[in-house]
Amino acid sequence: MKIRLRPLSPPKGINAYPYRINQHLSLPVEPPPLPSASLSLSPGKEKPTMLLLPQPLPNRFPSIPITSSIFLHQNHLILQSHLSATRTTTALTATNLTASSLPYSKRHHGTSQNDVEDNDYYYADDDDDDDDDDILPLQSSRYDFTPLINYLSNKISISSESDSDSASPTALDSTEFQLAESYSVVPGPLWHSLLKSLCTSSSSIPLAYAVVFWLQKHNLCFSFELLYCILIHTLGQSEKLHEAFLLSQKQNLTPLTYNALISACARNNDLEKALNMISRMREDGYPSNCVDYSLIIRSLMRNNRADSAILRKLYVEIDRDKLEVDVQLWNDIIVGFAKAGDLDKALEFLGVVQGSGLSVKTATLVTVIWGLGNCCRTEEAEAIFEEMRDNGLQPRTRAYNALLRGYVKAGLLRDAEFVVLEMERSGVLPNEQTYSLLIDAYGNAERWESARIVLKEMEASNVQPNAYVFSRILASYRDKGEWQKTFQVLREMENSGVRPDRIFYNVMIDTFGKFSCLDHAMATFDRMLSEGIEPDTITWNSLIDCHCKAGKHDRAEELFEEMMEKGYMPCNTTFNIMINSFGDQERWDDVKNLLTNMRSQGLLPNAVTYTTLIDIYGKSGRFDDAIECLDDMKAAGLKPSSTMYNALLNAYAQRGLSDKAVSAFWAMRDDGLKPSLLALNSLINAFGRDRRDVEAFVVLQYMKENDLKPDVVTYTTLMKSLILVEKFDKVPSVYEEMILSGCTPDRKARAMLRSALKYMKQTL
Repeated sequence: MKIRLRPLSPPKGINAYPYRINQHLSLPVEPPPLPSASLSLSPGKEKPTMLLLPQPLPNRFPSIPITSSIFLHQNHLILQSHLSATRTTTALTATNLTASSLPYSKRHHGTSQNDVEDNDYYYADDDDDDDDDDILPLQSSRYDFTPLINYLSNKISISSESDSDSASPTALDSTEFQLAESYSVVPGPLWHSLLKSLCTSSSSIPLAYAVVFWLQKHNLCFSFELLYCILIHTLGQSEKLHEAFLLSQKQNLTPLTYNALISACARNNDLEKALNMISRMREDGYPSNCVDYSLIIRSLMRNNRADSAILRKLYVEIDRDKLEVDVQLWNDIIVGFAKAGDLDKALEFLGVVQGSGLSVKTATLVTVIWGLGNCCRTEEAEAIFEEMRDNGLQPRTRAYNALLRGYVKAGLLRDAEFVVLEMERSGVLPNEQTYSLLIDAYGNAERWESARIVLKEMEASNVQPNAYVFSRILASYRDKGEWQKTFQVLREMENSGVRPDRIFYNVMIDTFGKFSCLDHAMATFDRMLSEGIEPDTITWNSLIDCHCKAGKHDRAEELFEEMMEKGYMPCNTTFNIMINSFGDQERWDDVKNLLTNMRSQGLLPNAVTYTTLIDIYGKSGRFDDAIECLDDMKAAGLKPSSTMYNALLNAYAQRGLSDKAVSAFWAMRDDGLKPSLLALNSLINAFGRDRRDVEAFVVLQYMKENDLKPDVVTYTTLMKSLILVEKFDKVPSVYEEMILSGCTPDRKARAMLRSALKYMKQTL
């Protein structure tokens, strides 16, 4: 049965038809006719004769041909095709003045491209080919910038680039005056192309500065705003964010400048500055636009910092600004929520887009399928996959792998095998990841022979097993508790001629860490470094976490500090591990400092952070702090989870605070969460420790009425509550009911029975 997504009405403030143009981004273009002439100085005359270019000389540098037409339509600069340029002997290339060069311009709606880079979704309107009156006569003009580049290279250095250089000149030597006169009629777009050409290399950025200041000095290009934006954008790409902000102070901030600065912040992963720029933009009376938010969301995803709380806040800002969300931003929002694990929100916005008649990119649908598979929501993943095919989209390998991953994670081996067979029927070739997932499926089912057959099939299909395949085999052994086979997998891998990579070493470190083999974990880390493989955040997290779980908190803190000293940025998981470590040591001031440090790096506490805080506060009896965390979590727009309430209930139970446990239980129900067996067991424990055995058995009856099967922990906790109120004679009947219900008594349950029988014997 297919699951169809119900089309939703667009949320308030969102226009269903976002095809628009930001009118405040129009670019001034001077369209003077361009005569074919040259510049020369007549002998004996003080004033030069104005011509466009110097007369051709032998061995002259090749000039820059302009072969594309430029249109001026409704005050917007529109490009028909790329402006091309030949390379000069000074390695200068006047690059294309295309809309992809900067993160501002019109947005592309409905592109079919699956994977679009940050600034590749802008387009040139080609609907007005018949507007011959708007055509600028640039087709036959040729300009040579080599004399200017040579002059500036010799004349201007980085130290000479100051505000004084841009002042109006009082005296000029003949060479500079000749250059100023010769380039006086060059149109703005060609200066932009020249500047972007210089900005392609970090070594020529100082020369780009010199060109801008020289043009401003002689007032030769009217669109200085765009020139500065090109430089800001380039500095952002070169990770020189501070210099970009300094440069922006030389001009009044306009929407174009704001866009460039927000792009620079996003590229440098400075979310806080990007959001501040949007706020300043709004304060200056300029509306924010879709490009700004797309850049921020893509920056979050690029650095694996997509978090539901941040995305929800961004969407509130979008809604408040009443933006007409375009297709690209919708795609980014959906992908962001899917990667953040908030699949309900991703599906909601997917329904909004489909209900508005807009098309969603294939890559976006694949990401949603992948996210649903990670949550074992295979029916919904299959429904979206089938909708793709119904809409005429032919799923490729990545789409099949996304669906396959869901079945593997849910333990549905037959469905996983069917997906691979369906790929073969459809003529879609499996890749390394397909085989890796299938090996995962067989490993989870302990069908090791089938997994080895898959390896042979890979070789028969000329698909060489890579490190990822072996990492999945190793992960299967790890999950089964067979960590000793790590060395066997490593030998097989080396015999196959496959070198371990970072992913394999991460799994290896995690395997040793889970079984407290700290020496092996550190030896693997050292081997990884000796082979020139850089660790990532996952590597550091595994090392820090395994030392924390082994009780070696000092060593874990040393690794945390070493991680930051070496320039690795901690993520939410890193901070959550350290918060739990400090909580176990009851270092409450350090916990607060970690939270402050976390926020200063642009990381907002997520659901796991709040759950960890509630757990450590609850275990230490700091219930006011735990409740405050719960309130902060709700204020941040995060929905409390069952795990969080379980931690709170367990904390109350350990202290015998049954009334507070009951309050937490009903709060859990009010938040729409169904109490789990773990939560009800904690409630029984709270009543037992509070010597309220009658209420404890009421909880048992509640479990039976709501189709929750009691487990061995349930019955053991009930027996303990009876012993605490000295009702020893009732303990054997509870033990008998446990056996009749199909539960196998464990060591603790048998100890409870022995204790009760011992007290009964002493009484007799």
